[in-house]
Amino acid sequence: MSRAALTFALLFTILLGSVVGKAQPPGHIPRVGFLVRGAPGPSANVEAFRQGLRELGYVEGRNVLIDYRYTDNRDDRLDALAADLVRTRVDVIVTWGSRAIDAAQRATREIPIVIAYTSDPVQSGWAASLARPGGNVTGLSANARELAAKRLELLKEIVPGASRVAVLFQRADRASAEQVREMEPAARALGLSLHVWDITGADQLAPAFVAMADDGMQALVVVQNSFMTDHEQEILRLAAARRLPAVYQFRRSADAGGLVAYGPSPTDMSRRAAGYVDRILRGAKPADLPVQQPTKFELVVNVKAAKALSLTIPPSVLARADEVIR
Repeated sequence: MSRAALTFALLFTILLGSVVGKAQPPGHIPRVGFLVRGAPGPSANVEAFRQGLRELGYVEGRNVLIDYRYTDNRDDRLDALAADLVRTRVDVIVTWGSRAIDAAQRATREIPIVIAYTSDPVQSGWAASLARPGGNVTGLSANARELAAKRLELLKEIVPGASRVAVLFQRADRASAEQVREMEPAARALGLSLHVWDITGADQLAPAFVAMADDGMQALVVVQNSFMTDHEQEILRLAAARRLPAVYQFRRSADAGGLVAYGPSPTDMSRRAAGYVDRILRGAKPADLPVQQPTKFELVVNVKAAKALSLTIPPSVLARADEVIR
């Protein structure tokens, strides 16, 4: 190494050490708060995040502390749990999904909040832009609007004879409503007629599927959000009972019996979220950390579900699939 290069490397190391030192005083062990919708127990997303931390040199209990807060499947606890994390003076809060992010931001506009997974931080109002979020929230976007049209194209490829497609969503959810708007031009290009069902409560699910059958729907797109996730098993059951080929966002839907799922990998995004935490603990401001897009996508096809619907999955779809469930 030349003398000039060596000098530059030494100066960079000193500067980096200065930034880290300012962010974390000597002897301070950083504390990360986890706000999780659900019950304590094994979680692929939480474990992926912890793996991301380990890859960056963090050892839980040694040079990083993690405070876990679970809702036990009660969203009415989110605000109290978020406020509790603020009281414990965590250095950063990590969370998944719109309801938890909203609760975290209601609790604090100062402590950095890292999004491990959500549809669109800008559309939801948490970030001013992807390039410069501008507040205390940054993280990863699932890029859901653009992918909504691709799911529709995938459904048409699998069910080429379909012309009337039902869309199950929640209009009150800003990101979900935006996905439906994104699907409309794609539907026209594919010669599809979209018919939307805006669901505001669990009691509307069964009647909605009855109406879909009565109205001659030939396929279904489920626009994912917290509500749809919470009632996933019921939606899968109703779609199967009405023999509606359906496309979902998460691979777990296909694993649980759904026909096909296509979307970003939540575990990969959760692992990448650890990088944001690392940079924030080293002194970076969330306002200056650009929101990142997904880099790993999963196409999962359930051939067993297709046979139950008397469908044959095209070879072109099977060739592209990351996993085929038989």
